[in-house]
Amino acid sequence: MTEPDAAAGAGTPTRAGFVALIGAPNAGKSTLLNSLVGSKVSIVTHKVQTTRALVRGIAIEGPSQVIFVDTPGIFRPRRRLDRAMVTSAWGGAADAEVVALLIDAKKGLDEAANAVLDRLAEMRHRKILILHKVDLVRREQLLALTAAINERIPFERTFMVSALTGDHVADVLHFLAGEMPEGPWLYPEDQISDLPMRQLAAEITREKVFLRLHDELPYESTVETELWKEQKDGSVRVEQTIFVARESQKRIVIGAKGETIKAVSMAARKEIEEAAEQKIHLFLFVKVRENWSDDPERYRQMGLELPKE
Repeated sequence: MTEPDAAAGAGTPTRAGFVALIGAPNAGKSTLLNSLVGSKVSIVTHKVQTTRALVRGIAIEGPSQVIFVDTPGIFRPRRRLDRAMVTSAWGGAADAEVVALLIDAKKGLDEAANAVLDRLAEMRHRKILILHKVDLVRREQLLALTAAINERIPFERTFMVSALTGDHVADVLHFLAGEMPEGPWLYPEDQISDLPMRQLAAEITREKVFLRLHDELPYESTVETELWKEQKDGSVRVEQTIFVARESQKRIVIGAKGETIKAVSMAARKEIEEAAEQKIHLFLFVKVRENWSDDPERYRQMGLELPKE
């Protein structure tokens, strides 16, 4: 592995710091994070509030190591899991050097975006604005939206990007790399996330479940990696359990003649192999676990704290 000083160039001081990506649900934070890092570290689905806990993606730009914190979407919480996710999101923002607000340019200043802006105005952190999905909006609308948001909060910089096409994503990374404080890198050069592989594998399978079933399954459903066992031939045996709240949901996940669970398993195994760079033997099980969202242990496994009633 190349040492940071060698990668940065002899005599060039290294930099490292944290940038929090915050925004309303489905603003595209996970998609942007994956684009900034150049690899998949956070799952992406059309289902709102897919990201539950803080996910850190690590990008290298010259002598700088930028650690992006992908936070859960900030929304009006109704359930205990909701409250835990929103608390986690604002906590991630509080610990960062720079807070990057992501706004879906197509949705503009809707109720969810306005709620985030109101809270963000109270924070004294350095802030940048990222208008996302700009490939779907006319330039006049983008300029008007930029002016309206900056009237509410004076952002240091405004970026207009599309993570889907990659437009101007590099500009965001280049700017932030120069804003990180001088200091040693906090992670090895070849590390792109702080998620343990077994947890990333569980997140990948959860993504495939949601992509396959869309609105048929509540987002409270979860996946846990029960076994990650290295085999003598260098492959890995992975056993995961998909937990649902009711027996009827279990039947949906399994599908007629096991077709749904088979499709999920094939898609998840392929992506886990790419992430682990090892051959994976994936075994999926589906179990009913009622009221799991009231279990403190489940919250700990997701990196969240169980809120008080």
